[in-house]
Amino acid sequence: MKKLMTLAVCLFAFIGLTKADDDKPITVEQLPQKAQQFIKQYFADKTVTLAKMERDFMDKSYEVLFSNGEKVEFDKNGEWKDVDCKQSVVPADIIPQAIKDHVAKTYPDAKILQIDRDTRGYEVQLNNRLELKYNTEFILTDIDD
Repeated sequence: MKKLMTLAVCLFAFIGLTKADDDKPITVEQLPQKAQQFIKQYFADKTVTLAKMERDFMDKSYEVLFSNGEKVEFDKNGEWKDVDCKQSVVPADIIPQAIKDHVAKTYPDAKILQIDRDTRGYEVQLNNRLELKYNTEFILTDIDD
């Protein structure tokens, strides 16, 4: 019985691993509604070159690439996780006010080119090559150069 259970666990893990990291091109219309609205609101003037659904072991996410090299990643619900604007700046309305205020005060000539968010907080990359990490209370916790 123990061997059978071990075999079943191994088989399940193998099937899960073969399904993990499964990227599938999709249309913008196949993105979650929140993601579609986000693109229309903040990237309406950009051309989408690729939208894809990324399926990991038990999760899925979405990635949208634009013709100018910019990229937005969304979670399974269509909430943005990462906005990377290599050629311009991150739309100001998606940056939390506390982060905007801190960057403007501390680095007045800097522009935010990328912002990531997760359950631990935010990480922003500035055009002066600094990376600033904030916790969920928007307190600066780390600076990387």
